[in-house]
Amino acid sequence: MSPSMLKMWISFAGMGLMIVSIFSIYVSRYKFSNKILKGITALVAYLCMIAGGLIVAFVVLSGPTR
Repeated sequence: MSPSMLKMWISFAGMGLMIVSIFSIYVSRYKFSNKILKGITALVAYLCMIAGGLIVAFVVLSGPTR
């Protein structure tokens, strides 16, 4: 697999983590009434958002590939 294709799949993983975090925050805020479950879901969402952001930043800042 070429480096360009590998970066594409890595960026898809980062975007997927961000989509999971959006869904998790929505569920945490509007669907759960249990505070412990809300906290766990929000923590997972924010960890996914941070990981996705770092992955996307890595892909963008690593520059073009040949």
